[in-house]
Amino acid sequence: MTTRAYRLTDSTLRDGSHALAHRFTPEQAAAIAGALDRAGVPVIEVSHGDGLGGSSFQYGFSARDERDLIRAAAEAVTNARLAVLLLPGIGVADDLRVVRELGVSVARIATHCTEADISTQHIAMAKSLGMEVVGFLMMAHMIEPSKLLDQARLMESYGADCVYVVDSAGAMTTEDARLRVRVLKDGLRAETQVGMHAHNNLSLAVANSVGALEEGADQVDGCSRGLGAGAGNCPTEVLVAVSQKLGYRTGVDPLRIMDVAEDVVRPIMPREQIINRAALTLGYAGVYGSFLLHAERAAERFGVDAREILLELGRRRVVGGQEDMIVDVALELANRA
Repeated sequence: MTTRAYRLTDSTLRDGSHALAHRFTPEQAAAIAGALDRAGVPVIEVSHGDGLGGSSFQYGFSARDERDLIRAAAEAVTNARLAVLLLPGIGVADDLRVVRELGVSVARIATHCTEADISTQHIAMAKSLGMEVVGFLMMAHMIEPSKLLDQARLMESYGADCVYVVDSAGAMTTEDARLRVRVLKDGLRAETQVGMHAHNNLSLAVANSVGALEEGADQVDGCSRGLGAGAGNCPTEVLVAVSQKLGYRTGVDPLRIMDVAEDVVRPIMPREQIINRAALTLGYAGVYGSFLLHAERAAERFGVDAREILLELGRRRVVGGQEDMIVDVALELANRA
């Protein structure tokens, strides 16, 4: 039996923001962060679903300033470290300075899988602030593993302590996830860690996370109750239970993390994270997970099938940051009908 440890990051208070249309309150942030901390989760990510500065017309306005959420989470935790996501072009240097002062110590700098070169200044800024830096290569299914390694090496050269394979569309098979993690583990320096962030649109989030661990992943993400974009993320409580059965050490109490999912997170969820037709189409078409609610709204507005919108977005290889295309595509489909 495996006895290796890995670091688990819970992204409920960031990725879960998509599923709640960015409606988290400081009270909810404090309740979730405090409960995760007591369960032993070592890193808790808090920010707008699209990262620092994401509250906007393009991505969706937050009910409360993310700084209020971070502040509330920071006051609720004793042992856990706080992390934020930042996408260059959305978040700026001042955002990093502010959250550092609020107690955030892990900066996750995210780019599209072919655009690691735009992260150099943000990684350098985070390092200068004394933060741990995680590089996030989103939509990693869209390029071959060797090309992903090239991008990961760029982030490593800028100072990233860890680089993640990010399945933003929940489009990877388990072999896809394994191969990408394996190539990064073999191709990056020994001291550079590798992580996995999985979505569940093909019902493979847990399998892909375990596959990543078996290939040597050092860090893996989950969301309590799976709360996240699309059909949701790898459920933290399931990942912890499976990890313990397989002999991977997380430091998280399996029973307590189940209680977090059932008693703290589930009551605030507008609906369970299910793999319905639209969510499954996200994974099938390889479309960014956060597009789901936008596509469903556009489908209702223009009287078209959300799946047709998502399939067309997939054909056009639309990526995060092109949310405006969702309405354009819906209108085009309506005009064809």
